[in-house]
Amino acid sequence: MRIIVCPDYNAMSRQAANVIAAQVIMKPDCVLGLATGSTPVGAYQQLAKWQQQGDVTFKDVRTVNLDEYRGLPGTHDQSYRYFMNTNLFDHIDIDKANTYVPNGMAEDVDAECAAYDERIQEFGGIDLQLLGIGHDGHIGFNEPADHFSCGTNCVELTDMTIDANARFFANRDDVPRQALTMGMQAIMQAKAVLMVVSGADKAEIIRKSFCGPITPEVPASILQLHPNVTLVGDEAALAGLKEEGLV
Repeated sequence: MRIIVCPDYNAMSRQAANVIAAQVIMKPDCVLGLATGSTPVGAYQQLAKWQQQGDVTFKDVRTVNLDEYRGLPGTHDQSYRYFMNTNLFDHIDIDKANTYVPNGMAEDVDAECAAYDERIQEFGGIDLQLLGIGHDGHIGFNEPADHFSCGTNCVELTDMTIDANARFFANRDDVPRQALTMGMQAIMQAKAVLMVVSGADKAEIIRKSFCGPITPEVPASILQLHPNVTLVGDEAALAGLKEEGLV
């Protein structure tokens, strides 16, 4: 695992954007696995700036997002399709027909999940998967459980996740209780994984994920088994790894 310690969020975002841009430059038609949440926003803004300056192009890139709330159409301002459009896709030269997010409005959820996995396989897998991490160690919406999920599936969101996302809705009751999420198989089969993390409140879960036992109770811990992980974080978020002597 490669660990990059940055002094602050802005530096972390720029470094993460460097990793993503390098992947696109090396393989212009690459498949990027993308994530939502507040942490990657800075990296997306940096990528948009570089594209607008002509430093990188996304015209041949295909993207697959980790997850989507069940029951929210892509036009809803809290859907992850909407998030990706407004934070990245609307600002770069990507063909939106080549951007994929699970369909939260699918009537047949099982068929949607199977089709999503099939699409990733047809693409030849993911070249670079971007991840954030939840306070409970979830990646995508793969929540703590007694087993690791395999394929894309519909999950029940935990109270911790609902509480964490409630700030984005008018009230807690508006937060969807289910989501469609890419499973661990596609994530672990990605050729490279990039995790971004910021803030002292993530220090302990980062320590558990990368220094503790591999367990589905801490979903991100499975990344210890991946051969090509880059962890980019600010000093506060990586403080636990420093105490463990890893940085």
